[in-house]
Amino acid sequence: MKLTEMKEQSFPNYKWDEWKKVAEESLKGKPLEALQRTTYENIVLKPLYISADHKTNSQYPGEEDFRRGINPLGYLTNNWKIAQCLSETNLQELKEKLTSAIESGQSAISFGVSKEMIEANGFLKELVGEYYRQYPFAMDAGGYQADVIKALENIAQSQEDQAKITGYVAADPLAEITVTGSLPDNFSDFLKEFSKSLHKAHENFPNLRTLLVNTTTYHNGGANAIQELGIAAAAGVFYLDSLVALEAEQTMNKLIFKFSIGSNYFMEIAKLRAARIIWNKVAEAYGVNENSRAMHIAAETSMFTKTVFDPYVNLLRGGNEAFAAVIGGVQYLHVALFDQLTGSNSFSDRIARNIQLILQEEAHLTKVVDPSGGSWYIEQLTNELAQKGWQFFQEIEAIGGILEALKTNWLQTKIADVYEKRKLDIFTRKQSIVGTNVYANLADNVPENIKKAQNPAQSQKEDLTIAITAIPQLRLSHPYEGLRKRADELKQKSGKVPCVGLICIGSLKEHKARLDFVRGFLSAGGVTIQASEPIHSVEEALEFVSKSETSHFCICGTNDLYQILGIEILQAIKAKLAEQSIYLAGLPAQDDQVNWTENGLKQFIHVKSNCFESLSSILSEMEVSANEQIQA
Repeated sequence: MKLTEMKEQSFPNYKWDEWKKVAEESLKGKPLEALQRTTYENIVLKPLYISADHKTNSQYPGEEDFRRGINPLGYLTNNWKIAQCLSETNLQELKEKLTSAIESGQSAISFGVSKEMIEANGFLKELVGEYYRQYPFAMDAGGYQADVIKALENIAQSQEDQAKITGYVAADPLAEITVTGSLPDNFSDFLKEFSKSLHKAHENFPNLRTLLVNTTTYHNGGANAIQELGIAAAAGVFYLDSLVALEAEQTMNKLIFKFSIGSNYFMEIAKLRAARIIWNKVAEAYGVNENSRAMHIAAETSMFTKTVFDPYVNLLRGGNEAFAAVIGGVQYLHVALFDQLTGSNSFSDRIARNIQLILQEEAHLTKVVDPSGGSWYIEQLTNELAQKGWQFFQEIEAIGGILEALKTNWLQTKIADVYEKRKLDIFTRKQSIVGTNVYANLADNVPENIKKAQNPAQSQKEDLTIAITAIPQLRLSHPYEGLRKRADELKQKSGKVPCVGLICIGSLKEHKARLDFVRGFLSAGGVTIQASEPIHSVEEALEFVSKSETSHFCICGTNDLYQILGIEILQAIKAKLAEQSIYLAGLPAQDDQVNWTENGLKQFIHVKSNCFESLSSILSEMEVSANEQIQA
């Protein structure tokens, strides 16, 4: 084909019905609906989105509902800030770390505040020097906010210097309550004082945001995207109504919203876009000027999705989540360190920062205004999230607002329900966690200490509090990590690695698929395998079992071999070695299942098994056996 002919070629236009027909043919008779997937938000994801799914939306970024971003030229003129939150207890070490970070590309002043730091005279001036004139702050100061603001007053005493302090040094008392589970009975008085302090900070630092709506505490409890959106709007409205020292317009200009970005890439992009739509609608209801309706967002990659084992996979998770955050249009971004749970170092600090630099310099995300704009899938997902998020916000308001929803445990229950669904999916491995419940590496060492989620900073405890149900700060992989720890403790106690013997019936070709499946299934709990040579008779199986040091075995083979030899092997083992626990890889027909269980089979291990419960049961039996041997 000549070049001129090639240029004249075009793809034919196909209609939806034609595509559907071909798709269903490839599904071998299954309906197209078989490709649909329902998310934790109860949103049905279709296999294909077409122009008919597109609705008229904002035409340009920085206009109308702000779904396409708050700046007309996106990151071309207002790049997001690399706001890696640094942490060191030693002030000098933190100063060196901040200097190094800024020299290496960090573009915001961000660090954790501690009691020791606050007690050091002139800590902020010593720490940030002249950086505040060039870089914005990005700090969740928690209960230490007043101390940090006071320190800012000491280093920026002229109006000119005060105007140069930008970014946010903010606090969210509601988020603190959800984690601690303690609501001061004088909370209304606290809010009045809090409101006054924000008003004073507004007068001194007109370009600094000081009020935070932090949804990460709800995200880490297992909340879905719709719940995060509704909670963000409800918390924002709570502060608009409660902070009497500030007018609505002032409160809007002091707000910064913080979101955790999870692993569902397109859902997280749409979540951030929908958040701006919802907040614009709230601001409009309060009669706020259009310029003040734009939602400013600080984001961090999720700790809920991170794992202790195979930590380098966290680099991939963090990169994916950071990419989604930027496409979604954030103003500040923190990427969690890949080994933060077990102890990080300068290497992981650098890698986390470089993820953002790669997105800026190599992925060129600063060169395109709203890269997701016009995607029928993302636009439709954005619309659904905005609608359902608004409905959830209305449900909270119907109860009496977010504080009442927390006091009555309504909100905690809603979030817990979603977490239970997530947990069941990882238990049954419907949802994969690479390196944890699938493709687990048993060579990974079990860390002695795992860092726990820290509560928001508190400067002091209230003596009189009302107890509410705290929202636990969780990680999805934690239950399986508990199994791995149990397996390691069992190894230390007994001197043997927890092991299950695999009775491999037939040739390698006949039993390998199920052997590999069972190996992966067991490794999620730190249990290794001892595979037999190909077994072709009952005698060979009995010899393998009798010589093995484990008391747990799994028969692996094809369904046909199970009928020919499998049942005989089970009967023979139970007749001579009745104390052994025998499992079967696969799930036979219902009638055959009865036959297996009547002959003493412990359990079937198959793709729909509850992996966590099965492993927990195996480890419990091994622990009992180990204790009996030690006592004997």
